[in-house]
Amino acid sequence: MNTPSHLSFLQLRSLAKKSGELELSLQTASIAPPAEDEVVVRIEAAPINPSDLGLLLANADWSHAKVSGTAQHPTLTAALSANAVQAMAARMDISMPVGNEGAGTVTDAGSSAAAQALMGKKVAVLGGAMYSQYRCVKVNQCMALPPGTTAADGASSFVNPLTALGMVGTMRREGHKALVHTAAASNLGQMLNRLCLADGVALVNIVRKQEQEDLLRKAGAAHVCRSDSAGFLKDLTDALATTGATIGFDAIGGGPLAGQVLGCMEAAVNRGVSVYSRYGSTTHKQVYLYGALDMSPTVLNRNYGMAWGIGGWLLTPYIEKIGPLAFQELKDRVARELKTTFASRYSQEISLAEALQPDIIAGYSKRATGEKYLINPAKGL
Repeated sequence: MNTPSHLSFLQLRSLAKKSGELELSLQTASIAPPAEDEVVVRIEAAPINPSDLGLLLANADWSHAKVSGTAQHPTLTAALSANAVQAMAARMDISMPVGNEGAGTVTDAGSSAAAQALMGKKVAVLGGAMYSQYRCVKVNQCMALPPGTTAADGASSFVNPLTALGMVGTMRREGHKALVHTAAASNLGQMLNRLCLADGVALVNIVRKQEQEDLLRKAGAAHVCRSDSAGFLKDLTDALATTGATIGFDAIGGGPLAGQVLGCMEAAVNRGVSVYSRYGSTTHKQVYLYGALDMSPTVLNRNYGMAWGIGGWLLTPYIEKIGPLAFQELKDRVARELKTTFASRYSQEISLAEALQPDIIAGYSKRATGEKYLINPAKGL
């Protein structure tokens, strides 16, 4: 075994306090040698995904954050609103590790054949607490990376690729033939576009800026609608009529967009209907909210008949629904296409300590297109 009886390392943690403050800090953590079906991974790259920001930043007011500690071990404190304190009652005064996924090198392995087979290899990992220098995980939480793949290449092997595959899989399982995606110029959106092009799936992309439309068009997207355009609803209805898309995945969450998508789906379906019904079309239209870029209420204008649904969609329940064999098939495909269909690109690589600097937080908390950040826990050591 290469790991001492207890391995000490640094880990980024987020602590919401009942006093109304959120504290981010680097804490010393430790792990014992791995169990039979576990491996210890030296984390070398971990992305900051939108799904990480809720736990990490908790909607605190970072414009007046207080910095203390040292450059190597900083502590950052910011105020929480009364509503945030109430909403996060279950995590109050509990220091929580952050980071859904990452990648690195296996430095120690349990006695099982599956664990030993990963010894010394680069792996992608899903399992939380990835903003750490080391992580001990079950073998089934790992994906061996192909030869020649760096940790940065494999850092985003799970959340975005499996979400894209899950969206297409949900579309098929529920009997739809094409889909709609909002905030479509994001890292995930670009990945979904490549996946749909590869699999021959019609995709309607919704963006909010001309440069985002240009980005997707250049990548081969056939249907891109801009929500900032005066002709947005007509353009969206035209694209839905052309593709037959009756399922959508909305990253925005708040505001009128989800309802607009349903309304345009109904209008597109009714273009081929000759008989009026006061209950609307019988074609089921579905929108799933999977993100919350807009925290305001979701506004629904009931202009889409009675055959419709709106709900939440998360990756973990989808994986549980399809079962371990199908999940493994998805992981195998991601590994094969890691540098093509499922490639991720990063604008900044930062250290654990830099992730706690207010100016850097301002950068990655914007969630801007093309501004994806990667944490390298070994940087600066």
